[in-house]
Amino acid sequence: MSSDRIEKHVVLKAPLERVWKAISDADQFGRWFGVRFDGPFVEGAALTGVMTPTAVDEEIAKSQEPYEGTADTWWIVAVEPPHRLAYRWRPYLVAGGEDGPTTLVEFTLQETADGVLLRIVESGFDAIPEDRRKAAFDDNSSGWAAQTELVRKYVAMSETV
Repeated sequence: MSSDRIEKHVVLKAPLERVWKAISDADQFGRWFGVRFDGPFVEGAALTGVMTPTAVDEEIAKSQEPYEGTADTWWIVAVEPPHRLAYRWRPYLVAGGEDGPTTLVEFTLQETADGVLLRIVESGFDAIPEDRRKAAFDDNSSGWAAQTELVRKYVAMSETV
């Protein structure tokens, strides 16, 4: 197991177009992920994401409440319809508001016989200061496990969520 990279997979029982909208439309992404953005996902954009409880799982939403209102910058690296979205962010808060290293998060989609395979990879943890690296990695690893379940629930719901 690499300490620099987290990788999660989930097969979603939905059409590719539906899954692509769930990950590439900032409003839809925010509903399942639990964040509100100040703009759309456009390659090269720097967006502010404010944590909000997820709209698809009440129990997880309650666990997100302590983070509600926390803001971070998301730098959109790639929007390649309908197969890849990538962004950079800081996987932990830096004391004193100082800038710190970012990680790269990539969502890739592949149609399969069983549905759409969503692969989420977050890499770059080795650049995080050693005193924060393990906590950032562990927190995000468990976070991505929860997010794969949230996106699964979201795409299974009506588009009017």
